[in-house]
Amino acid sequence: MYANSSPVSSTQTDIHEHLFTLVDKHVRTRFHKPVMPYNTEAFERSMAAWVKAGSPPLILDAGCGVGLSTLHLATLYPDHFVIGVDQSADRLSRKTLWSGTPPENCMTVRADLVDYWRLMHAAAVRPARHYILYPNPWPKQGQLARRWHGHAVFPTIVSLGGELECRSNWRLYIAEFAAALGRLTTKTITCEAYIATSPITPFEQKYTASGHDLWRCRVSLG
Repeated sequence: MYANSSPVSSTQTDIHEHLFTLVDKHVRTRFHKPVMPYNTEAFERSMAAWVKAGSPPLILDAGCGVGLSTLHLATLYPDHFVIGVDQSADRLSRKTLWSGTPPENCMTVRADLVDYWRLMHAAAVRPARHYILYPNPWPKQGQLARRWHGHAVFPTIVSLGGELECRSNWRLYIAEFAAALGRLTTKTITCEAYIATSPITPFEQKYTASGHDLWRCRVSLG
């Protein structure tokens, strides 16, 4: 199952012509979507766990899936506290293969990231590191607004600050993400090839075994 993944297929061959128009619109327009109660509960529970751990530097693993990346990040950064967030209770409930005792400096919660990001921002909680690993690429030309960099919540993501990193097996997704970041920060951010010598997510394992090229962009947002 780890070597049969098909590459992303899309008729789009370059950065979407409406990307900057959409990003600019989202900067100018207030996002009014109501926050759902279950997301508030999840946020408050995760914040309580973080505070109980002593409020060390925080890492947000956005869209953590089964939580394998959350465990890896907690091991890589033992002096941080890692919160993995995913909207799927089914994914979070699956047994994650992990060798040895799981690290204690992490947790996962079920929440809609759109609400969770906004709750973090409203509470002035700023992650030291922020990972968006292999998000749904929404590869159709008309699906730009479903990609995180085309979503109304994107300015909030950027305003959270920290060391932000996004990875994908679709170069164009990362090129767009980097361009949208550059639009909001005036920084020069590049799409770079990435070799996962030690994959930290099931998708990263699968794409690597399938021979896909992997891509990432990184930026220090302060």
